[in-house]
Amino acid sequence: MELSKLIKKLQNPDSYPHTVQTPVKVIQTHISVIFLTGNYAYKIKKPVDFGFLDYSTLEKRQHFLNQELTMNQLIAPDIYVEVLPITLENNQVKIGIKGEIIDYTLKMNQFPQDCLFINLFQAGKLEKHHLKKLGKIVAEFHKNTKTNEYIRSFGKIEVIKQSIDENYERTEKYISIAQTQQQYQETKDFTDHYFEQKQNYFIQRQQEDKIRECHGDLHLKNICLWNNKIQLFDRIEFNEEFRYVDVMFDVAFTVMDLDSRNRKDLSNVFLNTYLENTGDWQGLQVLPVYLSRQAYVRAKVNSMILDDPNISEENHQKAQQEAKNYYHLAWQYTQQHQGQIIMMSGLSGSGKTTIANYLAQNINAILIRSDAVRKHLGNVSLDETGNSGLYSEKMNQKTYETLIKLGEIVTKQGFNVILDAKFDRHQWRKLVIEIAKRYNIPLTIVSCYAPVETLSDRLSKRKGDISDATSDLLQQQQNNAQDFNEEEMSYVKKIDTTSNWKTQITAIFNRLL
Repeated sequence: MELSKLIKKLQNPDSYPHTVQTPVKVIQTHISVIFLTGNYAYKIKKPVDFGFLDYSTLEKRQHFLNQELTMNQLIAPDIYVEVLPITLENNQVKIGIKGEIIDYTLKMNQFPQDCLFINLFQAGKLEKHHLKKLGKIVAEFHKNTKTNEYIRSFGKIEVIKQSIDENYERTEKYISIAQTQQQYQETKDFTDHYFEQKQNYFIQRQQEDKIRECHGDLHLKNICLWNNKIQLFDRIEFNEEFRYVDVMFDVAFTVMDLDSRNRKDLSNVFLNTYLENTGDWQGLQVLPVYLSRQAYVRAKVNSMILDDPNISEENHQKAQQEAKNYYHLAWQYTQQHQGQIIMMSGLSGSGKTTIANYLAQNINAILIRSDAVRKHLGNVSLDETGNSGLYSEKMNQKTYETLIKLGEIVTKQGFNVILDAKFDRHQWRKLVIEIAKRYNIPLTIVSCYAPVETLSDRLSKRKGDISDATSDLLQQQQNNAQDFNEEEMSYVKKIDTTSNWKTQITAIFNRLL
């Protein structure tokens, strides 16, 4: 049966083995059609073959629907139910009834569409605490998802590059329709040079088991807030190359989707939360190429919609504009920027982390906290408290050296970096200053201060933070702290955190905010 005819038949309430809410709502993508019936949603796959995806036969559609069911039940069991046959009898299309099988459908529990992250976003209801929670959920998902020698093989440069090159090949025909020749060439040149000049990054990712069975399509339309929990769904089932990927591949999709909607503050919260919970700051070395790739894929998908005769003229024009926007974003990610380092300094409770979080979200900076680095080095949970072994002089040295090295690595990739620690000794501040001078990196030292009574009060009220600092440590911290010397003072900006610190921060970083 022709797809257009099948779509029309499945809008008939009599096709379903239960009462439906009419009219049956239809949602189309370039590869599937979803029918919303009230309590259940039904997905069919379009009989298409795009090379990277092949649903061209009945058997293949059945196979991939079963694959989709199995894979997604692992991460979203509340949503995925079963695969059912679509049959034809007496010219009547039925689901789950005996007869001539003409196709298959995936039955899912239907959640309200306003639960989707994309719809929460459009309604102005997607907030920073949602993205913080999402960052933790994705971090946990990646921690538990599998990897092995076969999966790691997909992290080879030739495999990654081939997939990206296919995107360029498939979109050449849309040059002058959705992007310019110059934009196309510059975007392609960036990825070509990245793989040529930074091969060691990708080798390291394989060695560190960062190539895993991921989601593969983790944007806002595939995340929902339902049954009081955030759920990831619609995991890629049709292509191993899109699923056996670097964890940063997944992260890049979510970051890119929020960036494309001009909410870098939200993408920043998600990214920094993910990095803090995984300790995978070195993954930022490969993130730029994946950000560009994800934007380019969304551009490609929207471009391919232009070839679909079943799409209305209104949707055709919308797809063309979205393709243009995504191609431009993919190109923007290839434009290298000068990163800078912001070194936080001050006693516990002085407001360093509050200001660092505010700054990170407003200048799109990577925030690296010594508390998180310390616990990752000690191989303990971020939530674990009272582990005195983490605070030996040897561990202090290792923590600061690692923190500063990460800051150097990340800043050299063009990111703004905020190093959040007490930085109360010359030896640590000197290392950061030397890096800034060596690589001509702009540096600002933000020194936070408040009366000791205020610091003590803040620490006694602190809850839900990864820091172990308590008020009884303040006297020791004061005794150990070394005043800024003349060289350091040339970088220092002091912030009184008992007054309007946002105004003070704006005055310091006005050029970036």
